Amino acid sequence: MSDAAISVESSGRFALGRWRVHRAGFGAMQLAGDGVFGPPRDRDEALAVLRQAVADGVDHIDTAHYYGPGVVNELIREALHPYPGGLAIVSKVAARRDDTGAVLPYDEPDQLRRGIEDNLATLGIDRLAAVNLRLADRSEPDRRFESQLAAMIHARDEGLIDGIGLSNITRDHLLRAAAITEIVCVQNLFNLTDRRSLALLRACRQRQIAFVPYCPLGWPRAERDRILRHPRVVAIAARHGATPAQVALAWLLGLAPHVLLIPGTRTRAHLAENLGAGSVELDSEATRELTEQLLQE
Repeated sequence: MSDAAISVESSGRFALGRWRVHRAGFGAMQLAGDGVFGPPRDRDEALAVLRQAVADGVDHIDTAHYYGPGVVNELIREALHPYPGGLAIVSKVAARRDDTGAVLPYDEPDQLRRGIEDNLATLGIDRLAAVNLRLADRSEPDRRFESQLAAMIHARDEGLIDGIGLSNITRDHLLRAAAITEIVCVQNLFNLTDRRSLALLRACRQRQIAFVPYCPLGWPRAERDRILRHPRVVAIAARHGATPAQVALAWLLGLAPHVLLIPGTRTRAHLAENLGAGSVELDSEATRELTEQLLQE
């Protein structure tokens, strides 16, 4: 990152395959019940959050059929269908939930196809802007990975999805996949305290592939608290007239123009806070402290 001051506008856009979306999007995962399982705590507020997000200009919503399962997609459908033009709905496949809420693999080629079809059915649409193949682990790419990619390519060629994304991957997975087909986005864990995917972020930038950090404010809860309560983050927030969460999100936006954010929330108040990160201007000293000194502590 440059030492020059960073100014990020929430109105900035980047390509997500054939779509161009605002860099500030919305992750719908938290709209399900606790543990991303079952109905929401407050159904009316969940619907209101989705409607407010679109009213505020969000045109990129991230979801998955296994959130709930089915619960989040059905909320999105109830709140927003018929969907406004230009709204990119992105989902992911390769997992399912059992009756207890446990997350289980669902990643054989035929299961990936059914996962895409389940998303389409619960969302009430014929085509998704993109679907991420989410890997259960980061073992080296092999023939199984290629067969999974083949199923995704087949779904795209049939018109069920516009673009193929990857999630929870390594740089080697991206290079292998990009040699076979077009990849429009990558979703990996990345935030102020977890930067293990930095090389992957850079590889995406070289190829003009959208990089979408999940859990941008930290995960698990202890890491989130570490970020939002860190004395340097709190001090920078006070200096910039922002909240610690806005500072953490603005730092991510400032990394590169291909970074798209999908922070999630259950309330309209936090939605406004998250979207407000796009107008936070981090000065060079704040950027240096967050980038360099936070890692040393």
